[in-house]
Amino acid sequence: MTEWPDAGVLLAGVAAGLNPVTLEEITARSKLMSRMDRKYLVPAPVMTRLADELGDRFAVLEIGGRRQFRYTSTYFDTPDLLTYRQHRQRRRRRFKIRTRTYLDGGGRWLEVKLKGARGGTDKHRIPYDGAPAHALTPEALDYLDTTLASGLMLPRPASLGPVLSTDYRRVTLVDRSGSARLTCDSNLVCHDMRQELPARRDLVLLESKSAGGDAAADRVLRRLGIRPVSVSKYCLGVATLLGVPANPWHRVMRRYFRTTPN
Repeated sequence: MTEWPDAGVLLAGVAAGLNPVTLEEITARSKLMSRMDRKYLVPAPVMTRLADELGDRFAVLEIGGRRQFRYTSTYFDTPDLLTYRQHRQRRRRRFKIRTRTYLDGGGRWLEVKLKGARGGTDKHRIPYDGAPAHALTPEALDYLDTTLASGLMLPRPASLGPVLSTDYRRVTLVDRSGSARLTCDSNLVCHDMRQELPARRDLVLLESKSAGGDAAADRVLRRLGIRPVSVSKYCLGVATLLGVPANPWHRVMRRYFRTTPN
């Protein structure tokens, strides 16, 4: 089967053709800490069509002359994979805990994503520079206590440890109004400290973030025949590397990963 070109290369070309926006401008305009997220697995050439359709309504995040950035995230879970099971069972109230390191100069953050009963996502984070990416400090545990209690009225799990890390490249497209954002991820590699698994390089994992969940990009993708998928990098990596039950994601796993773990 003939595959499309490398998505990371194509995304770099898409980003080069857009006007830049700074992180400070995004922060000043953003209305998206509470938002609706929709995810899509998009063949690389569709990204070119999507960018053409969106036109100059969107700009691209640029920092230090870069428009594509390397990320690594480490996810924490309980020994029995509580947060994974919550996601798999589609619990209305669930959460995800990770450290995220911006390898191209953005520092490190501890992030907590809360999924509420109404389906929205709230992201909370604090700076984590100087702390290890694969460990939760006492200050981090205090932050988790407060965030889970106030956001979901849930206690922090008693035992949390690193389960999975992901590496990937990201291009971020931003609606100039601040009402929507697209994160476009390519070259994903999942690893659990023992083995690693690369995703297909010809697909983009695109996430559309907007206040109402039906932004211009969602409408364009729908017109192009691309439908949302309910999935996360963490869940895909855990399901594939650890071989745990993954009923909702079998089709996505077969499509996104073509190789066996190394």
